[in-house]
Amino acid sequence: MSRPNQNNLDQWTYNLIWTAICAITLMMVFFLYLVGCSGESASNEAVSKTAAAKQTTRRTIVALGDSLTAGLGVDESAAYPAQLQRKLSDDGYYFNVVNAGISGETSSGALSRIEWVISALKPDIIILETGANDGLRGIDPDIVKKNLDRIVYFIKANNIEVLLCGMKMLPNMGPEYSKAFTRVYPEIAQKHAIPLIPFFLEGVAGDPRFNQPDRLHPTAKGYRRVVDHIYPYVLNVIK
Repeated sequence: MSRPNQNNLDQWTYNLIWTAICAITLMMVFFLYLVGCSGESASNEAVSKTAAAKQTTRRTIVALGDSLTAGLGVDESAAYPAQLQRKLSDDGYYFNVVNAGISGETSSGALSRIEWVISALKPDIIILETGANDGLRGIDPDIVKKNLDRIVYFIKANNIEVLLCGMKMLPNMGPEYSKAFTRVYPEIAQKHAIPLIPFFLEGVAGDPRFNQPDRLHPTAKGYRRVVDHIYPYVLNVIK
């Protein structure tokens, strides 16, 4: 019986070792591929969950103002903050719009409670509508300007977005007073580099079709018109 050739044994051993190395290498590559896919899947799932959370988490808009914000004479659901929230929701924007209007309030009143509004309501955005009652009472526009200046400064100091609503005064207050009053709002907006709605009641003020018998406060239909008017400004702030 002949003995196996040594060269053949060496070749056979070499082939066996090489095959084993290749098999182990392929198994390791496959294992790493599975781990990588698993990690990528988990990462993508985490990103998806975060994105979904951002889409469904409601931010807060506080509508701060006087009776024009409070909705004097109409149901709360017809006041502009409620109508604004419905419009935002219909368009897929997740916001709670809080009505922080107080009828009869002047800019001094708004200033006196701005700290509480921020600490208690924790807004992301404040729509600031105030000053109309100052004008109706003939309060010096410089006082209105100082109050607005302090309110806006405090809001921005708390890293909150602010949208300022401009007001105009009735002509029976005299042309000089009306001009001085109207100038207050763009001057504040320019000083603090904040967005301004030039006139909150554009297309509504003085029109009996959109106002209650007092000709000062909008009806539910009038508030719909107000919301349609201010909506593009609101979108510019929230985007």
